[in-house]
This record gives sequence, C-alpha cells and structure tokens, in this order.
Amino acid sequence: MAEMKSRLTQDELKQLQHLLLSRHFSLLFKGSVHGYNASIFHAKCDAQGPTVAVAYNGSGYIFGGFTTQSFSSSGAYKNDEKAFLFRLKGRDGVLSPLKIPVKTAACAIYDHSSSGPNFGGGSLQLLNQNAAAAVTSSNDNYTFIVADLHGNDLGLLECEVYRVEDISSFLESPWRKITWTTEEREKMKEEIRSYKPYLNSVSQIRILVLGPAGSGKSSFFNSVNSVFRGYVTSQAIVGSDNTSVTTQYRTYSVKDGRDGKLLPIIFCDTMGIEETSGAGLEIDELPNIIKGHVPDRYQFNPTATLRPDSPGYIKTPSLKDQIHCVAFVIDGGKIEILPEKLEDKLKQLRRKMNQFGIPQLVLLTKVDEICPTLEEDVQWVYKSIAVQKQMRVTAERLGIPLAQIVPVKNYCSDLELSFDVDILILSAVRQLIRLAESHLDNFPFETPKKEF
Repeated sequence: MAEMKSRLTQDELKQLQHLLLSRHFSLLFKGSVHGYNASIFHAKCDAQGPTVAVAYNGSGYIFGGFTTQSFSSSGAYKNDEKAFLFRLKGRDGVLSPLKIPVKTAACAIYDHSSSGPNFGGGSLQLLNQNAAAAVTSSNDNYTFIVADLHGNDLGLLECEVYRVEDISSFLESPWRKITWTTEEREKMKEEIRSYKPYLNSVSQIRILVLGPAGSGKSSFFNSVNSVFRGYVTSQAIVGSDNTSVTTQYRTYSVKDGRDGKLLPIIFCDTMGIEETSGAGLEIDELPNIIKGHVPDRYQFNPTATLRPDSPGYIKTPSLKDQIHCVAFVIDGGKIEILPEKLEDKLKQLRRKMNQFGIPQLVLLTKVDEICPTLEEDVQWVYKSIAVQKQMRVTAERLGIPLAQIVPVKNYCSDLELSFDVDILILSAVRQLIRLAESHLDNFPFETPKKEF
C-alpha cells in the first residue's frame, strides 16, 4: 500500500488550521491509497469524532466540509450547528478561503454506509458512486454558489479525511485584535525607539520588574534586549532555581542595535518574590526602590532593608531616578497553584504600588506551556481558550483589571528571533510605556527655560 502522506502544503495546512480553529490533524483516509469507496471510508473514519474532508480537483480548487459529529453509518441525518463547507484554494490554485456555515443544523451531515462524506444530504458529497468524483447542490441545508466552491469541476485528483483533535481549544475570533506582520513589528519598534517623555527632566522611563522566583522576569528583559539587538542574547542572569537567581538590584538600558543609541526605557530588576519571610524581595524594601534611593548593583539583604546611612544610598533622587511603572511577571501555568502566602505577598506589593500611584501591568509568561500549540505558532494566543482562562484567573487572584494583563512568550530556548514572538514582547513594552506616561501626567509640565 502507498505511503499515507498529506497532500496539503504548509501554507494550505495553516489556512485549514485557521478555518477549523485547530492545530492537530490525523490523516485517516486517502482515496489514492485506500480506494474511492464509501464502505472503506466508513471503515476508516467512523467513530473518530470531529473530521474534515478535503477534496482536490484538476482546476486547482481545494474544498470540502467539516463536522464535529462522528460518522457511524447510522443511515440518518445528524445535527451539528458547527458544521460548514469550505474552499481553501480557487481556480489555478490561488489561496482564497471561503467558509459556508450550515443553515439547517439538523441536516448537517447525512451519515449512510453507502455514501462517502455527505454534507447536507447532497450539498456536498464526496466519493460519489464510489468514484473519484463529487456532487454538489445549494439547498436549504447549505446555501452557496456552486461554482465558487469548486469551479464546476467535479472530478477529484484526491480525497482526504482527517480527524480533528483539538477543535474545542480555540475561539473562532481573537478576543483581542493584533496585527501579525513584520511591518507591524517594525512600526512598534520605531514607536518605542522614538518615544520621548514629555518631561525634560526624564529622558528614560524606569520600569520595575517584579515576580516570583522562576517566573521569567530576567528573561523578559533579555527578550526585549534581543528584539532590539536583532539576535537572541542574554545579559541578565537567568536560571531555574527555586530561589531567586537575581541577588542584586540591577538597572538595564536597552540599545537599539549593537552600537545604537539607548532606548528611552530602563528596566530595573530585583530579587524574586518568595513566600517565606526573610527570603526574596521584602515588601519593606519597595519604598526605597520606588523613590529611587537604591543604587545599581545594590546587594539585597532579606534580613535588613536599605537605610539612609547604608553605603550607596541615594539621598536626594530626582524624578528620573524613581520608578514610573511596574511589570509584574507571572508564570501563566502556575497562577492557579500559587501558595497562599505568595499570593498574599503579591497583593501586598500591589497595594503598596497603588499607595504610590504607580501603574502596573501583569506579563503572563510561558503561554506556550499553557497552550502547547503556541510553541509552534504564537499567533493563536488570543484565540486560545486556555490562555484566556488563565488571564481571567490572574485578574481574579491578583485583583487587577483584565485590561492590565498581557501574554508574553520569552526567548528561553530559541536561537533565532521570530517576528510573532517579537510582536508580543513589543506590545507589552508599548503598553508599559503608555502606563508610565500616564504616571508622569501627574507631575507639573516643565516650561522650557528662556534663553537670554
């Protein structure tokens, strides 16, 4: 028997994945391998759950139908509100997706042992008369212009049926809009590099990065740095210890390219937040950091906070030395199992920030571990039901609006940059800048000095 291999190209497969809101298909039946026979189709495809039938004709069209209902040779119509017909490619193989939803759900598929994949009782039937042929008819079950579906070419070069394995994992439309293009990436990079705080005394906004040990806060800075360097790099120390790898207070500027000028942002990294007292960043240390008293490379001492008589203490910090925005970095896969003491500590930190009027943004990291599909294609992030759920849980657990939570995938194991991962990172940075700008609005506008 010939090898079972999908006829779909990578571009065609990706388009089908977006139509079906699924990433994982298993090829069950292939006409050129098994024969264009209805009984063989049922032997291979009955009781397989959701399936998609894909047909190819000599005019370059790729078309077919999808149903969430299992075929079972029942000899009856089956109800399916989510069934639809589709076209991936039109004449001469031009990619032109078309989706035709079922109109009469009670007659979504006709499931008979003598019929191949049959949608709507003849709206689209493949393996017609046990041959490499299709038959179509627009009716009350599916309404469409027949020629649009297959160009009036009913002969088939191939017919394939796939099991669809994760159809309930994704939303039909993204719940946040984002543009996934290289042009959008460059647009955001330019917006960030050209940003200028409106206050003359502040040339760079300071973003304090907080989070539990191992959540990916140092990795986030490294990821931002990588985007603007043009290659994956690691400046801040990262690791996977249960306790904080970061032991010093560090301030990191970001260069626009290897020899480029500094961007208008400074990331301030701290010890990780830990649940036990006397370990990790202590809440009592936070006012010193926010007010700008803590010098770069200050060695944290969990048992004693920085004091005015401590070496290096910045006695009269200006607005440019203070924190203008906070990024809380949270491991998206662990938010539901946060220890009670750690959750309480995060809430205390949030309340302290609110007292100082510092805006906050939660970066939900490791989204590819929440939804493995995102490891291959992060563009599904705002369609992923799992990610949406974790973001809502985060909002509830930390008491922060959903609008102030963004998903992020850091560069941890990658050796090369990816434009869609860049876009998520840049979106987070842009939002941090916007929040910092709102904080600076609380300070009087500085009138430029007149020259005499």
